[in-house]
Amino acid sequence: MIQPGKYKDIEPTVKMEEVDGEELVKKFAEEMEGMLGRKMKSVKRLAEAAEDADLYHEFNATLEFDYYNSMLINSVDKDGNAIELGGEFPLEENEHFNKLQVNTLQSDIQVPTNVYNKDPGILNGVYMSEALNDVFVDNFQKDPTLTWQYFGSAAGFFRLYPGIAWTPDENGVVTFDCRNRNWYIQAATSPKDIIIVVDVSGSMKGLRLTIAKHTINTILDTLGENDFVNVIAYSDYVQYVEPCFKGTLVQADLDNREHFKLLVEELQVKGEGKVKKAMKESFKILNEGSLCNQAIMLITDGAMEDYEEVFQEFNWPERRVRVFTYLIGREVTFADTVKWIACNNKGYYTHVSTLADVQENVMEYLHVLSRPMVINHDHDIIWTEAYMDSAAQSLLLMTSVAMPVFSKKKETLSHGILLGVVGTDVPLRELMRLAPRYKLGVHGYAFLNTNNGYILAHPALRPLYKEGKKLKPKPNYNSVDLAEVEWEDTDETLRTAMVKGETGTLSLDVRATVEKGRRVMFLKNDYFYTTINETPFSLGMVLTRGHGEYIFIGNVSVKEGLNDLMQPDVSIANEWTYCETDIDPHHRKLTQLQAVFRYLTGKEPDLECDEKLLRQTLFDAVVTAPMEAYWTALMLNPSGMDEGVETAFLGTRSGLMRVSRYVGIEKRVAKKFLSPSDKENIFTMDHFPVWYRRAAEYPAGKFLYYIPKEDTRGRDYFLSAPPHTGVCIQGVCIQGVCIQVYVSRVYVSMVYVSKVYVSRVYVSRVYVSRVYVSRVYVSRVYVSSVYVQVTQQSERLYLRIVQCRPVALVTFLHVSLLSIAAHCTIISLNSRK
Repeated sequence: MIQPGKYKDIEPTVKMEEVDGEELVKKFAEEMEGMLGRKMKSVKRLAEAAEDADLYHEFNATLEFDYYNSMLINSVDKDGNAIELGGEFPLEENEHFNKLQVNTLQSDIQVPTNVYNKDPGILNGVYMSEALNDVFVDNFQKDPTLTWQYFGSAAGFFRLYPGIAWTPDENGVVTFDCRNRNWYIQAATSPKDIIIVVDVSGSMKGLRLTIAKHTINTILDTLGENDFVNVIAYSDYVQYVEPCFKGTLVQADLDNREHFKLLVEELQVKGEGKVKKAMKESFKILNEGSLCNQAIMLITDGAMEDYEEVFQEFNWPERRVRVFTYLIGREVTFADTVKWIACNNKGYYTHVSTLADVQENVMEYLHVLSRPMVINHDHDIIWTEAYMDSAAQSLLLMTSVAMPVFSKKKETLSHGILLGVVGTDVPLRELMRLAPRYKLGVHGYAFLNTNNGYILAHPALRPLYKEGKKLKPKPNYNSVDLAEVEWEDTDETLRTAMVKGETGTLSLDVRATVEKGRRVMFLKNDYFYTTINETPFSLGMVLTRGHGEYIFIGNVSVKEGLNDLMQPDVSIANEWTYCETDIDPHHRKLTQLQAVFRYLTGKEPDLECDEKLLRQTLFDAVVTAPMEAYWTALMLNPSGMDEGVETAFLGTRSGLMRVSRYVGIEKRVAKKFLSPSDKENIFTMDHFPVWYRRAAEYPAGKFLYYIPKEDTRGRDYFLSAPPHTGVCIQGVCIQGVCIQVYVSRVYVSMVYVSKVYVSRVYVSRVYVSRVYVSRVYVSRVYVSSVYVQVTQQSERLYLRIVQCRPVALVTFLHVSLLSIAAHCTIISLNSRK
């Protein structure tokens, strides 16, 4: 029990503040805008440097130039000499870059396997872009939170900073081509409407049809969520590959693109190819489109009809719709005809004779569509949807900001030459740190979504699945709509407002799940949302009634707070940002507790720390300090301690935890509990511990029992939260959940429970190897349906339950306030038949 005397000295400093949700979400958005604005400035500096470097570079067809090829660096031949394009390239592990081996002093070059790494175009581009090295380093010094910076060339090479050693795939090749990445495609062109028209007449059989299908799929891969598309096949008649999309364009999001690919695989050849009807249908659809960049992609092995009148009727003289043609197969009988179609409609003609030709030839259309941007010198900055960076060997979600690089040479200005795209990555985890958990309450959270309604960051977004021992991205992880996770918003009021970039509020009754959907809580949520200026993103924030409306503030002296904080039984949430350790490289290996200590003792005065969170943490450390003496007294007095106690612990809203172990690790049943790998039961960036969240919803004095899922190696334990503890000061209380871990006997005979504070347990069925508990009433409080696993070993049944309770849930001025701490008990129960 926490003693009242502890609070006498600090009582005058304790106060409660009401949270203004509208102001808080605007403040978060402004901070995010500032962070993203710094990334955009870095990208602009790169674009300017690249264009200036190209302006003063003269192409040299005989240029000989050695560069650091990321596939070959630090490689030697059989005699121990550095191989060509290799050479010594110092690398060292860097915490900031996912602990990869990197070189922060310079960049290196990656070239796809299908591109000759000493082609004159590659050598001249690499030589010209050497000027970016100084800008990369300068950007990183100005903004140490920057991650990867890069330049993707239209010629195919990829300059990456910091430099790394590129790892080929299992076949020994590098399929990565920067020109296929979303950040490159979106920056190189503006949003577009695309109709893909494919010939499925009898002459397209065999390899030709295979090449045509691969060409369609490759075109689809170049589209993003800002583009619109449809696919039409023709022979004797016109057919939409998806009849439901007849006469319209659909958003080219991942789901639709994959759907088209499945339907394209089912195409069969037959009849005679009559392209005229297909072209008419395509122009009619585009006339109803957005009137932005529009194009028809004609995939055929030849055109025999008189199609000129179609262009005269629908496209000439404005030539508003570009027509790109892809001649399939080795024969070139109809090459002049197919080329004429493209050239007279401001398009581009390519001959695709093999599957290997597809990728390079398809990419040409992007350079043509970029010409108006180049000529007008429109440096539009783009932001991508969320994605995982496979090149950086990371499973963290990020977004990229990118910008096109144009040739400014007078002699080629009218040609509209795209040099490439520059960009940088922004980990969404770092962006969400600007909306810290402690300001949002136990059930509160923040989330980001795009102007297309797709989630960038949300606690309910689970982008990974487990295959064996490996984590892999789910197929559609980056095209999850906001309506799919905030499903209580049945009218999509919230989604519509955020897509439009509006600012406002909304209240909803929600059913929130915990323990990966195994438990449900009924909450009243207040939603606050606003746009992040200069980006296509909107920020949403949730405060839960009873927990997010007020914030508890108290002050103690730094000396007293540090004394109670730096105790062996105390820890703080290492995923939270008490102090920013990622700015100075010397701070990156510090834990958050170490950083707090060094900052408050004056050893690292340059650390940037959250003063409000530090005050709250020090306050919690002081007022919970008596628990240490209380738990120690129980340990030293066996008669006063309940049988089987393993661990007692307490958590507070500031992320502070006190843990007292009564049993050594070798005898402990719950070995993984509260370990860093036990994400469900510790404070993380995404959530408070599950025992904290569930206990917070229980009235004071009531017990909560729940069943941990993790393996306990044949023995079971449960968490129990004893009745209400805490101290009130003029109506303000230290609140939370305090926990103990029990390894206690339970004799099961008509389910008789001994040494456990349970008023009533009803068991509906008992099997030989397991017990199914349909309802559990704890101190007359209905918990939920609980599935209790029981294993049979040597005529013993092991039952595992969890018991928790909120500490001092306060009523202040007749308003149920927040829970800022939690206290529970883990109990392992074994029984004899």
